[in-house]
Amino acid sequence: MNQKLISIALFGAITCPVFAVAQTNTLDEIVVTATRMPQSLSKTIADTTVLNEQEIRKTGATDVPTLLRSLPGVEVAQSGGLGATSGIYLRGTESKQVLVLLDGTRINSATTGATALEHIMLDSIERIEVVRGNVSSLYGSEAIGGVVQLFTKRGQGASAFNASAGAGSHGTRRLGAGFSGDVNDTSFSVNVVNVKTDGVSALNPQMAPKANPNKNGYDNNSLSAQVQHALGADHSLSASLFSTRGNVSIDNAFGVRTSLYNVLGNIDKLSLALEDQFSAVWHSQVRLARGTDDSRYYTNAVQTSRYQTQNNQFVWQNNFNIAEGQQINLAVERLGQRVSSSVLFNQNVRNVNSLLGGYVGEYGAHQLQLNLRQDRYSDFGTANTGLLGYRIAFAGSWRATASVSNAFKAPTFNDMYWPLAFGYQGNPNLKPERSQNKEIGLHYAANNQRLDAVYFDNKISELIALNAAFTTVTNISQARINGQELSYSGDFGANHLKASATLQNPRNAVTGAVLARRAKEFGSVAVSHDFGVWNMGAEVRYSGARQDGVNTLHGYELLNLTARYQIDQHLNLSARVDNLFNRNYSEVYGYNTLGRTLFVGLSYQQ
Repeated sequence: MNQKLISIALFGAITCPVFAVAQTNTLDEIVVTATRMPQSLSKTIADTTVLNEQEIRKTGATDVPTLLRSLPGVEVAQSGGLGATSGIYLRGTESKQVLVLLDGTRINSATTGATALEHIMLDSIERIEVVRGNVSSLYGSEAIGGVVQLFTKRGQGASAFNASAGAGSHGTRRLGAGFSGDVNDTSFSVNVVNVKTDGVSALNPQMAPKANPNKNGYDNNSLSAQVQHALGADHSLSASLFSTRGNVSIDNAFGVRTSLYNVLGNIDKLSLALEDQFSAVWHSQVRLARGTDDSRYYTNAVQTSRYQTQNNQFVWQNNFNIAEGQQINLAVERLGQRVSSSVLFNQNVRNVNSLLGGYVGEYGAHQLQLNLRQDRYSDFGTANTGLLGYRIAFAGSWRATASVSNAFKAPTFNDMYWPLAFGYQGNPNLKPERSQNKEIGLHYAANNQRLDAVYFDNKISELIALNAAFTTVTNISQARINGQELSYSGDFGANHLKASATLQNPRNAVTGAVLARRAKEFGSVAVSHDFGVWNMGAEVRYSGARQDGVNTLHGYELLNLTARYQIDQHLNLSARVDNLFNRNYSEVYGYNTLGRTLFVGLSYQQ
């Protein structure tokens, strides 16, 4: 099945531009994550995928992990159903090596290093930009595999109300509402949503006899709000708030079979930004933000532990248009991380001071990108990173790209400051993980067609891993991840096609063992067709076999269906079926997946 699917993806990607009909080019979308400066998507050197609000809505997905599963280079491993812990693997790197930003704000845990994407519902998100490859020279720690940036909804146009409701398998139901628009010099947006599900038993009782076989449900309440006021033609002040609170029932493989376990997970973001266009050359943004990750664990309704991270950030960024087609970015940042928990860490505060500079210049058919960054940590010292990228345009709509870069990931508080307990203790002498990445790419973008073919080679050293005695962690391991990534998207009148295939070799560079929960090949093919007021779509998603410890997770192929009916200019009815043939597969050893599911939703837009 893997060879067949990848062949379909390759055939569709290679032949579709040849047979494309002439249409207006709509691929000149502006992105910011790839360079931290506004840039046309068709000119980015970094391999970048963008999902706008319309595309997100068409998928019928409820949460961020479901949406990310079908993107090029992205794998997701979820420990159960909706709301369960979700690990994201970008180009073979793990969750701790992928930076997730919410409107530019860090919301990750400083104890685990990962971001709880499972608690972010899509009702509040209007745009997602995914940049694959090392970009520490732009964003600092965690960006070894790339960056996933989520943008919350903003107000524009006449004031309007929206609402949505839906229900589906396993007692899943969703209710949401919002109000947005602009009045005179002020724009605003407010959105709220509640998502509940009865779920399924997360752990397979046959593999974990001590786990409670009850259903593991989930309850999420989310709020996002934004207001922006224009202080004249060239200045504006904005404030934004995001809060999501998820209560997920979990299983414990080593607990008491009759006990009930659950986790309350909160992600909060608060930011204040001042933007100034001082001249035609100079644009400045000053942003103060706080991103919080808070997890509380309960057994039979009694709290047993708590871990909270506060990421307090100050950013002053300046973009300069020094000439036609040439931009410079200069910024200073300060990040203060504070951990509060039921565990008394040996240290609970870390400060990071950062300087960065970037240049993007076009010289006819050529483009050059240069980024340099220095991060000074209060605990382990300094990390310097850089990126050099090159693009050449040819034959009208084709371009070739190449880049070399390095990146790092700071040790977590768990790694460095975990107190002595049960013979294990953190290691305060750890060094950051380091990465060197090289990639070359061939790209096509025109007439509503986009093709990206990239070869990447990522070497990661100083990997943090348990020592032989399991008493602490040290910088003892190395990894190498290289491979090819191919993606295509195109429109042919009422027909729409997306295809992607990733062939990679994520391995321990010392032992040769495949890295846990990562497949050597995976991909998807999605087609949809507009029938007047109807849109019908189908997606085939494939993943090869993966290793999880000493256990092998078998490969699988899934068929998902979507349908959307526009009742009138305000009302839309949608339906999504996942895993139509009810395939039995697992993303994490011992944990169940949902099987076949159906969700039907109704949305109203004033």
